[in-house]
Amino acid sequence: MILVLPIILPLLFMVVLIFTRRWLAFQQGFSIFASIMLTFVSFLILIDVQQNGILAIQPGSWDAPYGITLVADLFSAIMMTTTSFVGIIVMIYSPGFIDKERQTAGYYPLVYGLLMGVNGAFITGDLFNLYVWYEVMLTSSFVLIALGGSAEQLRGSIKYVTINFVASIFFVSAIGILYGQVGTLNMADLAAKMRTWDEPMYINSALMLFFIAFSVKSALVPFFFWLPASYHTPPMAITALFAGTLTKVGVYTMFRFYSLFVVFDQQFWTIFILTLAGLTMFIGVLMAASQFDIRKILSFHIISQVGYMIMGLGIFTATGIAGAIFFTVHNMLSKTNTFLAGGLVYQQSGSYDLKYLGGLYKAKPFLALLFFIPAMSLAGIPPLPGFFGKFFLIKGGFEAQQYFITAVAILTGLFTLFSMVKIWNEAYWKKEPEEVKERGKVHPSALIATSLLAAAVILMGIFAGPVIDICLQAGEQIVNPEMYINAVLKR
Repeated sequence: MILVLPIILPLLFMVVLIFTRRWLAFQQGFSIFASIMLTFVSFLILIDVQQNGILAIQPGSWDAPYGITLVADLFSAIMMTTTSFVGIIVMIYSPGFIDKERQTAGYYPLVYGLLMGVNGAFITGDLFNLYVWYEVMLTSSFVLIALGGSAEQLRGSIKYVTINFVASIFFVSAIGILYGQVGTLNMADLAAKMRTWDEPMYINSALMLFFIAFSVKSALVPFFFWLPASYHTPPMAITALFAGTLTKVGVYTMFRFYSLFVVFDQQFWTIFILTLAGLTMFIGVLMAASQFDIRKILSFHIISQVGYMIMGLGIFTATGIAGAIFFTVHNMLSKTNTFLAGGLVYQQSGSYDLKYLGGLYKAKPFLALLFFIPAMSLAGIPPLPGFFGKFFLIKGGFEAQQYFITAVAILTGLFTLFSMVKIWNEAYWKKEPEEVKERGKVHPSALIATSLLAAAVILMGIFAGPVIDICLQAGEQIVNPEMYINAVLKR
């Protein structure tokens, strides 16, 4: 029953934090302890799945496909563990960047509401509950964006919730079509029945609606405009949490659906997915290169790097999937780290605008290092983990003879390096602007959190071999969906 804990624990933490929200010191300490506990449980599930295979349970004691199913394979366990670890870092960082009014207004319970929704989406085994967990995430993230009530936040939150509400309509419509055709919402049962189905038209229509919904959630081209319009508005701790979790849930769901449900017209879906991936990579990185606000540059890079993940899905070999999973984990760590480092820049200099920044390398060389590490990882510089993720994606692209998308991935990597160097040159290397009168003070907890995450990025590069081995095992499970189906239906 350990598989229910990633959902039950955040719910219990929410209740505790709601009733103690006026006790600020307790909230800060308890939230760190709670995220450590959640990470430990997620890691135990990861070890269990690696040693014993895919884990599936029926909490209501109704055999699948009639009851609620929870399923964890290596991919979902890896994602839960990484998400929970990001939660630890953000909880350590938050006291230095979230003002007391927001902290006592429900910030910590909302974070655990978000983590509950994310974990639920990773391990749910049926479509309706997947929709429910998506709505839990949407509600929590919407309130987190709006928390504080500034005009900029309200504008960003309205854009965010409107486009995601439209995506939810597509999601529910697709669920209705599939249920009407196949008569079940259990994902394993659906996958098994669809492999003997002889009417692809309705199935493909439902899958297209799903992929549009997940394209919005993942911020794929052309559905990405909500992300840079909203992610730069809340405090940096919230933005960093979103960067490390929300779009990755959409990516995860795309992998799950493609593996289980794409049984008709696979050539069309391959071309469709790879086209989306290439456009997302290239357009995202070009728009990032044109920005001068650190938050917007990094937000557009979220979009661009989602393209790499979807590239691995389009290749759909064990190597390509393993590269995509490794790249996703690296991105959750490195992208979160760059946002946290950007927050330190703001605390030190009072601005996110590169035009008003400069001289930080000379003034605070350690802050420069904390940005340099994840930035170079995102650019794919060895021996940091971003290099290994891109290497396996490119290797998978060549093995699958998908040369065009591989070339786009290589070119996008060069533009990513350009954007990271641009931030480095403007914020850290150039001379300090004359209009800067005095520098602020970096909060110790924010500095500790950013340092810990930078260390984690380095360690992932050092131990890339064992992590890649786990990702290869996860890739094998994804490209062989019978393993998932048999684990749930007890065949």
